[in-house]
Amino acid sequence: MPFSKLGLSDKVLAAVKAAGYPAPTPIQEQAIPYVLARRDVLGIAQTGTGKTAAFTLPMLTMLETGRARARMPRTLILEPTRELAAQVEESFVKYGAKQKLNVALIIGGVSFDDQDAKLTRGVDVLIATPGRLLDHFERGRLLLTGVELLVIDEADRMLDMGFIPDIERICKLVPFTRQTLFFTATMPPEIQRITGQFLHNPVQIEVARPATTVAAIAQHLVKSGSKPHEKRDVLRRLIRSSDNFKNAIIFCNRKTEVAQLHRSLLRHQFSAAALHGDLDQSARTAALDSFRKGEVKLLIASDVAARGLDIPDVSHVFNFDVPHHADDYVHRIGRTGRAGKSGTAITIASPIDSKSLAAIEKLIGQPIAWMGEPPRADDASDAPETVERPRGRQRERGAERGGSRGGGRGSARSQPKPAQRQAESPVARLDEARTRQPAKSPPPRQQPESQAESHLPAFLLRPTRVKA
Repeated sequence: MPFSKLGLSDKVLAAVKAAGYPAPTPIQEQAIPYVLARRDVLGIAQTGTGKTAAFTLPMLTMLETGRARARMPRTLILEPTRELAAQVEESFVKYGAKQKLNVALIIGGVSFDDQDAKLTRGVDVLIATPGRLLDHFERGRLLLTGVELLVIDEADRMLDMGFIPDIERICKLVPFTRQTLFFTATMPPEIQRITGQFLHNPVQIEVARPATTVAAIAQHLVKSGSKPHEKRDVLRRLIRSSDNFKNAIIFCNRKTEVAQLHRSLLRHQFSAAALHGDLDQSARTAALDSFRKGEVKLLIASDVAARGLDIPDVSHVFNFDVPHHADDYVHRIGRTGRAGKSGTAITIASPIDSKSLAAIEKLIGQPIAWMGEPPRADDASDAPETVERPRGRQRERGAERGGSRGGGRGSARSQPKPAQRQAESPVARLDEARTRQPAKSPPPRQQPESQAESHLPAFLLRPTRVKA
């Protein structure tokens, strides 16, 4: 079905044609008519299927009539990260070029005064992250009573980042009669609860099974050692030898690993940029822009870049670390193979990643092929010792109970032998003291065995000489 039959206005159709999109994606084809009919929509689609345009295009058509008032936005779009919010703003600028709409971007890392000046003039579309939006509201600079349409995008990412309480509060601040559009890639139980609470008789649109991967993405596993320098060697070899390599996003689990890998790649003469949550907004924007423009070939990122970012023509995705959560794997590799193009996703796996890989394969419903020889079962013995130690609260509890770093109280290495325990007990030391006393010495006052074990100080057990 072409865009012309979806009910969009002539201005929007002209902008879509100028952007070079001949036909809508399945999520756009099914969602746009219901949005224009003022129905609540629950859209479930895997990443890279065009969810942003599914609500951007009908919103532009609906906003052609009406006028914004000061500090009272007409529509509100919530995004989990600054990068996603900025990307949605770019979509409104591109598709709404022939319309006089005021669009405001309310995110962290930007001056409050500049954002307040935009709100004072009145905005038709307010795109915001939950935290900064509530900051403006609590300062009395923003009223949400005029919101006619609320969009909650990447809801499962909101859940991962702990924004669900903020989302619940915002939903209670906007009018009850609003129209709500809710888009997510997966449907965990908490997201189901939110949709049942704040959506009114929604139309559910599911264009793909949740947590599935795009068929155009070739997925592979590569064996590596557990040490960071071994994984870096494997990564450099893969970058140099991969077929049809154009550019790549490399995902790490921790921000410190992103910085370390970035420095390592620069030392080996690779063109690379880093992106993680500790960078200020200007550095994050500069890293994304340089990668989009092709100025750098490699973007090393944490999961801040795993959800929803539309970076065209990414040929490869490398998982330097196997993600802790299986859902993150689906979103990471979704940065390639977008808009019908093919892509390659390669995950570097060490022997200690077997459980995480099993969870990923269970989630996506298919095995991932190994490039080269898969690891053997006995390779797990090469894993670092820290993997077997308790983590987090378990390690803290073990330390509180007297456990050492090498093992807790139940560790065989820290337990003395039975004969050694018997010799070191208070009763044994008392017997030894008695044998050392002279024959004519009166025996010391006897104590119950249990009392000697629990109450007798060690200095009282030392042998003494008594005059006859």
